[in-house]
Amino acid sequence: MINKDMISKNFEKLFTAAKAVRENAHVPYSQFKVGAAFLTEDNSIIAGCNVENAAYPQSQCAEASAIGNLVANGFTKIKEVVVIGSGDLLCSPCGGCRQRLREFATLDVNIHMCNVNGHIKTSTLEELLPDSFGPENL
Repeated sequence: MINKDMISKNFEKLFTAAKAVRENAHVPYSQFKVGAAFLTEDNSIIAGCNVENAAYPQSQCAEASAIGNLVANGFTKIKEVVVIGSGDLLCSPCGGCRQRLREFATLDVNIHMCNVNGHIKTSTLEELLPDSFGPENL
């Protein structure tokens, strides 16, 4: 069930950006395309897709690509996230990406997990990464 309180006025723009960038994913091995889009501190949208590599550990998740774009464009804060994967199930950020998001997002940031047909579930970063270690711990 969708909690309408967690869907923002920015969701459709973020969903559209994540869905579009997902098509650019380089996935010759898994065929599993992922797109991610972030809302920044000034309400810009930054996106990224997954990029696979024949040396599997060198692959990059969509969220990591989007974080690189975020930083390259001079932003430091993520206010909202949409992640779209392949198939019928929701695409949840992997554990490593949850920690990467934690560097730039507060624990109350909504992460909308989707497939190409639409929204499936929204969780806060804190729900996805409880008892997390973040910048304030240092």
